[in-house]
Amino acid sequence: MKLIIIEDQAILRELLVMACLKAIPSAEVKSAPNAKDGLTLCQSLQPAIVLLDIVLPDGDGIDLVSQIRSTVNEVKIIILSSHADEYTLYRSQIAGVNGFVDKNSQTLNILQEAIRTVIDGKSYSCSVVQKVRARVRSDPLAFSKILSEREMELLCLFGRGWSNEEVAAHTRLSPRTARNHRQNIMTKLNLGSTPHLIRYAMEKGFTRIGD
Repeated sequence: MKLIIIEDQAILRELLVMACLKAIPSAEVKSAPNAKDGLTLCQSLQPAIVLLDIVLPDGDGIDLVSQIRSTVNEVKIIILSSHADEYTLYRSQIAGVNGFVDKNSQTLNILQEAIRTVIDGKSYSCSVVQKVRARVRSDPLAFSKILSEREMELLCLFGRGWSNEEVAAHTRLSPRTARNHRQNIMTKLNLGSTPHLIRYAMEKGFTRIGD
């Protein structure tokens, strides 16, 4: 059994290695501090399981999922993140990850349980994730039910406080089209102003402080 950990924080990376070895004593466990090294390691080691952080110094972990899957056959991917917001969970589900563990509230024992679960061919969601997904299922106005994929992508930009002109330049749309998208998104989400739009984007995980 080969496992790879892609995590930028050194201390946490070492703890994860120990947790994996405790869960599977016979495993070969390697780690990488960034997306580039992690993908290279996946190509050479061909792991059965990858533990993947989302916020990496050189990229987004969820964007890395498809690249790992194109390199490693039948790999199981478990997301480890301190961001268990609605948009992050939505993106993880669309990417087809096998498990999600919240770093803020879950223990190493939970991680070990997640590893054993995906080895058995099942998917794993920690309790925090289950609660968020249950809330989304019961909400008729959840963004995943009323916004298109394109509108979600644009909401990430509008949520940063970008103007219509800035969004247009970034997406190769016309400013008028960007403005229309902004208004349509606000109408669908029942938001009355740009500050409300920005707050919504931050609360749901479309954007974060520092973006």
